[in-house]
Amino acid sequence: MALSEVTWPRIVLFGDSITEFSFQDNGWGVLLAQKLVRKCDVLNRGLSGYNTRWANIVLPRLISKSSNVENTIAVTIFFGANDSALKDVNSNQHIPLKEYADNLKRMIQYLKSIDITEDKIILITPPPLYEPAWEKECIAKGDKLNRFNSTTGEYAKTCVQVARDHGTEVLDLWTLMQKNNQDFSSYLSDGLHLSVLGNNFLAAQLWSLLEKKISTLPMLLPYWRDVDNQNPEVSLRGKS
Repeated sequence: MALSEVTWPRIVLFGDSITEFSFQDNGWGVLLAQKLVRKCDVLNRGLSGYNTRWANIVLPRLISKSSNVENTIAVTIFFGANDSALKDVNSNQHIPLKEYADNLKRMIQYLKSIDITEDKIILITPPPLYEPAWEKECIAKGDKLNRFNSTTGEYAKTCVQVARDHGTEVLDLWTLMQKNNQDFSSYLSDGLHLSVLGNNFLAAQLWSLLEKKISTLPMLLPYWRDVDNQNPEVSLRGKS
């Protein structure tokens, strides 16, 4: 009897360090993966320090037509924390606002060109920046404060607009974490990256967008009590 391959659906997380670090203990990527065990793979394609200019260059190397795109349930695009760095202090990572918008559009267009449609794409805005904490981090490295929350907010608004213009979903983390003028500092570990609380917050917000996309996914391979102990091949080999 020929074996039928088990095809695992997948969600791809594409972003900067906030995505790369999401597979650390209590990270938002880990929290999603725990919810999706035996239903869907969660792939971490986070690249610490990257901006949208660099992301555009590497995206085709990370997600291509030949890389199981037909089983892709969702792709998150989570950039802006580095793009919004101040040009006069951190020119290596800074990306002008218009180019940031154009880069997001190009990523969406590329994904659509390999048959990942708009309804599978989720843009995530950068989180707010807590300047007092991040300034301490900068000073410790011999630098000046290289980001402002107000500037990050402009990039977040642009991200939201790109999503609206191109029919994708968007998670406006910058706005949600500051809703009703709440103190958002507890969501951040160093003023920029997410704390445990921030990771939990992002995972919960993102799950609300993903849940409807994965609600019909079956559990992959039978529950152990459902395996025919006398003839396990019938249960486990799949259809020939």
